[in-house]
Amino acid sequence: MCKKRSIQAGFALLFLLVFPLITHAQGTTQVTFSGQVRPRFERRTPVDGEWNGFTSMRVRAALEARLEGSVRIFMQFQDVRFFGEEGNTLGDYSADNIDLHQGYLELTDVPSLGGALRIGRQELALGEQRLVGSVNWAQQGRSFDGIRYTTPQKDGLKVDFFAMKLREETAGTHDWDQSFLGAYGAIPVGDGGSLDLYGLMTTDSRDENGSELTFGGLWRGTAGPLSLRAEGSLQTGERGGEDVSAYMMGVRAGGNLHEKVTATLWYDYLSGDDDPSDDEVGVFNTLFATNHAFYGFYDLFLNIPAHTGGLGLKDAAIKFAFTLSPTTSLRADLHNFRSAQEGDLSTQSLANELDLTLNHRISGGLTMVTGYSYVQAKDGIKELGRLSENAQWLFLMLNAVF
Repeated sequence: MCKKRSIQAGFALLFLLVFPLITHAQGTTQVTFSGQVRPRFERRTPVDGEWNGFTSMRVRAALEARLEGSVRIFMQFQDVRFFGEEGNTLGDYSADNIDLHQGYLELTDVPSLGGALRIGRQELALGEQRLVGSVNWAQQGRSFDGIRYTTPQKDGLKVDFFAMKLREETAGTHDWDQSFLGAYGAIPVGDGGSLDLYGLMTTDSRDENGSELTFGGLWRGTAGPLSLRAEGSLQTGERGGEDVSAYMMGVRAGGNLHEKVTATLWYDYLSGDDDPSDDEVGVFNTLFATNHAFYGFYDLFLNIPAHTGGLGLKDAAIKFAFTLSPTTSLRADLHNFRSAQEGDLSTQSLANELDLTLNHRISGGLTMVTGYSYVQAKDGIKELGRLSENAQWLFLMLNAVF
């Protein structure tokens, strides 16, 4: 198996290197090659309170070919690893960290219909990625296997329809089928505003007629100097054989305090389950969200509802952004986390978190990002087992793309 994986990886890399030369020789002009190298050092205090330092790295190589007839082919391979993970590279033949991150065929102008049709493995990032995102912060990122159709834009309206396969029983790697499908539309509203409406559904063959539905909307607009956003979602259907009745809401308001300083007030509420024994699930599920962007950079709440013990989450935050120079910016975010339900906890107070992030563009294709987070652990987060004491995290990341 290791030898087979090594051969597959070798062919993939050889194809990416040789194919552009072949197509150029045949006169095909719209072929582009791109790549990324992103090493990141992190040092954090895990649950036991001891410092742990490590370096991870993402390496991506991508090939895009635009053919006649509005046909587009895109392939993106990646390798994600920890420094020192292999121990001895001289004796490693597996290449088991190399994977296909994206690989799809796209019709950029569907005959008779217009719009774009994409088939294959692809990233899916909808709206602000609160429910469906590519999770770019994670070195491996997220992609889906499936099909997506984007309607042609008319009077500002555009709708994405998609159907993704999460598990396939026939493949032999899973014992059941699971799918994710939905529609996401965006339409302009007022002067510079927009309204996104969506309906999402997950299906699971283990539950007879079992599917979980999520409906909601995201509004973005302005009121004088303020930039406003409001989002809400309802969940119904079935989850794990039980009825679901859950909801989420989030509001934001921000504006300029100075020419180079902005501030944003932020509040999110994710419902929790007040009675786990009543055969009705009341905790909101964030599905396939990019939670790193919303609930603190220490990543205490990546898996909601699991990381909140099914009790939901309240997040009140204030966020500042400073433009230090044309190439350098600083962010400072302060969160107060509480559970939506108390459950068996002695308090709903979970944690306070401060996140500082400095972004500096070194050159056109190279960026440096560094950050520091401090978490003040309250009794609630300790009782959930997420932290045993106050925690810290720092990182330094270089991101080179071409």
